Amino acid sequence: MKITGFRMNYIMIICLIYSFTIHAQTGIQVSGMSSCDQKFRAFISTYSIPGASIALTKNGKLVYLRAFGYTNAAKTELTQPHHLFRIASVSKPITSIAIMKLVEQGKLKLSDLVFGTNGILKNHPLISKARITDTRIYQITVQHLLEHAAGWNRDVDCFPNPTSPYNYKRGGCDPIAAPLHVTQMTKTSNPVSEEALIIFLLEKGLNFTPGTNYAYSNIGYLVLGEIIESKSNMSYEDFVKLNILEPLNICDMHLAKNLLKDKQEREVEYLGNGGSSPSCYGTGINVPWEYGGFNIEAMDAHGGWIATAGDLVKLIVAVDGYASKTDILNAATINMMSSPSLNNQNYAKGWAVNSANNWWHTGALDGTASFIARTSGQYTWAILLNKRIIDAQSNNFWNELDALPWDCISTNTGWPTYDLMLNPCSNSSNIKIIKTNNNSVTLDWVKGNGTHRLLLCSTNEISAFPLDGKEYKADSTFSFGTNLSSENYAVYSGIGNSCTVSNLKPNTKYYFKIFEYNKTIATGNHALYKLCDAPTIAIQTLTSIIDHSASEVQIYPNPSSQNIKIMTTQKFNHTSVSIINQTGTVIEKIDSKNIKDSSIEISDYKSGLYFIQLQDSVGNKITKKIIKIEP
Repeated sequence: MKITGFRMNYIMIICLIYSFTIHAQTGIQVSGMSSCDQKFRAFISTYSIPGASIALTKNGKLVYLRAFGYTNAAKTELTQPHHLFRIASVSKPITSIAIMKLVEQGKLKLSDLVFGTNGILKNHPLISKARITDTRIYQITVQHLLEHAAGWNRDVDCFPNPTSPYNYKRGGCDPIAAPLHVTQMTKTSNPVSEEALIIFLLEKGLNFTPGTNYAYSNIGYLVLGEIIESKSNMSYEDFVKLNILEPLNICDMHLAKNLLKDKQEREVEYLGNGGSSPSCYGTGINVPWEYGGFNIEAMDAHGGWIATAGDLVKLIVAVDGYASKTDILNAATINMMSSPSLNNQNYAKGWAVNSANNWWHTGALDGTASFIARTSGQYTWAILLNKRIIDAQSNNFWNELDALPWDCISTNTGWPTYDLMLNPCSNSSNIKIIKTNNNSVTLDWVKGNGTHRLLLCSTNEISAFPLDGKEYKADSTFSFGTNLSSENYAVYSGIGNSCTVSNLKPNTKYYFKIFEYNKTIATGNHALYKLCDAPTIAIQTLTSIIDHSASEVQIYPNPSSQNIKIMTTQKFNHTSVSIINQTGTVIEKIDSKNIKDSSIEISDYKSGLYFIQLQDSVGNKITKKIIKIEP
C-alpha cells in the first residue's frame, strides 16, 4: 500500500442516521469520544466491512478500545475488542523489531551478508542449495532486506503464460500469489514452504543491484525470518514470542493458519472478494483465496501474524521512543530502525515514515485490511478489518481509513485518564480439586497478579470470555450466577483462592476456567481481564448416593427427631458410619465400635434429608436415606 502523505484529505460519505443502529459497537464506551464511534460506524457501513477493531493510545495509555460489526458475514457474532485478526504486512514491523533485538544482543549486524560462502545462511539446509546464477545476490545484506533494497521487484513480470498449473497468467513476480507454480518449479511438496518461495526468487535472479533502488518485497522479509531462526536457534515465532511479546505481557499474538477449521479461539472469519483458486494443498479443488488459495502459513515473517488491536498498540508503544512506557529497544536502536533509507525517504526498516516523524504500516490480503501508526504527537493506533476493498473504491477506502484516527483525535471532547493496557500479567495457576461429592466440588488455586479473579463453570468446555469493563454476578450455586453465554456460568468472583460450587448433577463432567482481572483507579475502575492462557480443569462428580433396598441394613425410626438405630445382618459387618448432607458433604463419621446399642443421636441436626453410609473393612458401602424432623 502506497501512502505518501500519511494524513490524507478525504470526503467521508455521510450515512443515514438509521444505518448506524445496524452496526453494533462493543468495548468500553468513552463519553468524550462518541464522534469516533460514529465515524467508524459510518466507515464500515460505507464499505460493507463485516467487522472492525480499533485501539488508540495517547501518551502511552490505551484510552479507546472498541469493536464494530460482526466477526462474520452471517452476522451471528458481534466483534469484540478481544477478537484476533490477520494483520498481513503489519507483520513486517514485528520482524524488524525482532531483527533489531538480535542486533542489540550482539548476534547480528545490519551490514552482515546473507547468502554465499560469507553469508548468514551459508549452512542453511535448503536455501544454501539454491542454484544461484545472479552473483549480485551475494551482495545482499540484512539492511537491504529491511529496506526493500535487496534487488527483487515484484512488479516486473516473471511468470509464464499460463502460470502452470493455473490455467491463467499470474501478473508480476511475487511468488506468494502462485504457490502451486512455485512448488512445481522447485520440485517441492504442497503446501509451499517459506524456503521454496525464497529459492524460487533466488534462482530467478535480481532486477537491480542490491542497495541501489527500492522495491517492496514480501520475500525479502521471509529471508529475514530465516535469519532470525539461524541466529537464535529458535523458530521465528518462538523467538518473537520469547524476546518481544512475553516481556510485554502479550500472549494473544500467533502465526495464522490457512483454514477456517484451524482458526484460533476468538479469531474472526474473513470475507474475501469472491475470488477462488486451486487449493495450495494441491487437491485440485477450488477454494477461496483467503482460506487455502494462499498459503498464509508460509507468510510468517512478512505477513503471517494474527493479533488483537489492543496488543498491537501495546507493542508499538514499547518501541515508540517515548518515555511514557519503557521501550524494549534502546534509543539508538529505535533511531536506526525508524531512520529513512537512502533509496526511499518514506520507508525506514519495516516502517513507512515521513518528515513529520510519523511511522506506520498497512497490511492487505483477501479478507484482511490492517493499519498501525505511531505519531510525533505521541498517539498510536491499530485498526483491523476482516475485509479489504479492491475495486474502484480501493483508493478512497485506504485514504479514508488513513484519515479516520486523525479525525477521531481532532473531534474528541475529552480524553480518559485511565489505561486499558493494565490487564494482569500472570494468571492463576495450580488450580486443583480439594473435594468432590456427588453434587458439589471444592477447588483452590494459586492467585495470579490480578486484583480479582472470575471462575466460570459449565457442563461443556468453557467457550465464553468475560468482556473488559463488565463485572459478572457470581453465585457458587451452579446456574444461579450470570450466564455469560452457552450456559457458561459465573460461580466465583473475588480476591480469594478457593471456591465450593454446589447444585451439580451426580456423575457429570464439569469444566472450570479462571480469569484474572484488574480493577483499580488506574483502570478507571473498569475490570480488565487476561483472557489468554487462562487455566482450566475438568471434574467428574461422584455417582449419586442412592437408597439401597439391601435387606442387610435397616434404619428406624425413619423419620426421626432424636435418634436412629442401625440394624445389620451378619452378611454386612460395617466398620464405620458416615452421615452425609444433601450437598454430599460428610458432616460426621463414626467408628462402629464407638456406637453404643447401634444408636446414633441426630437431635442436633437441622430438619431435612440425610444419608447414612455404612462401610466395611474392604470398602463396600451401603447407603440409606433418613429424614430428620423437628421434635
